[in-house]
Amino acid sequence: MNISNILIVSPMYKELSKIIEKEVLHKTFRFIPEEELIQDDLSWADALVSFNLKADYDYSHVKWVHSLGAGVDRFLYKKDWNEDILLTRTICSFGQRIAEYCLSYILKDLQFHDVFQEQQQQKKWVQHTPKLVAGQKVLVYGTGEIGQMIAKLCSGLGIEVYGVSLSGQEKAYFKEVMMVNSHFSRLNEMNYLINTLPLTEQTDMLLDETVFTQLSNAGFINVGRGASVNDGALIQALTDNHVKFAVLDVFSKEPLPENNPLWSHPRVQITPHISAVTTPQEGAACFLDTLKNIDENKPLKNIVDTAKGY
Repeated sequence: MNISNILIVSPMYKELSKIIEKEVLHKTFRFIPEEELIQDDLSWADALVSFNLKADYDYSHVKWVHSLGAGVDRFLYKKDWNEDILLTRTICSFGQRIAEYCLSYILKDLQFHDVFQEQQQQKKWVQHTPKLVAGQKVLVYGTGEIGQMIAKLCSGLGIEVYGVSLSGQEKAYFKEVMMVNSHFSRLNEMNYLINTLPLTEQTDMLLDETVFTQLSNAGFINVGRGASVNDGALIQALTDNHVKFAVLDVFSKEPLPENNPLWSHPRVQITPHISAVTTPQEGAACFLDTLKNIDENKPLKNIVDTAKGY
């Protein structure tokens, strides 16, 4: 594949420019923010590098699209994809970052951080014995690279980690991996649920009342995609104490609208999609490695199966 003209569209285009243009001398680049993008830029490009394009531009003629994020749903979900276009995604420290993010909220719950904070405000001295992580049960939706890193970190602390995937294929660090349609009877055993699933037609609204009503006061953490969760069902599960708390880093619409009831729910913790931020250094490194492998006709470890959506 001959790639000469590369268009990089990103909020961090200046930082990427400083890094990439030092490393690549035999390509022509355009680094621009999305608000300055025009169709002529895409018509010029052999390759597009971006998180996503919010407007419906035509980039069907480019040879290669590289996502600066781990997810590619903004390129594929409910869209027709030209199978002649190579699609790759960024692989870097996402798994480690997300695993530590999830573990921090599990530890926060087990150590009664919120309880002690409230007692401090009320000047109450009431002892609660922190719980150990060992023996806790965590169910992870999605057993790919990110799910496996969560399982590795948690299982190393003695947590029993279970997985749910479309295939049900066993993976390292999981005590058991179940298929989507056969895991419901196990939900009431779980202390925490973590969603890492990509957004596809199979995962759209997958986590609904069918899942949440089976829980017994479990914590829920969403670091996958917002559209995988039925927000109404989640709020009802919080009301009915099927879910004890929810930590939400991703939403169907971002930024989360100010009138969304999740903002003010007392048992919902909201973070602004920061559990796995692409730094300019990591984003550039993965892109440069992928470009090098394409130029040298080497196998790509980050190629996307566009039929599956991830």
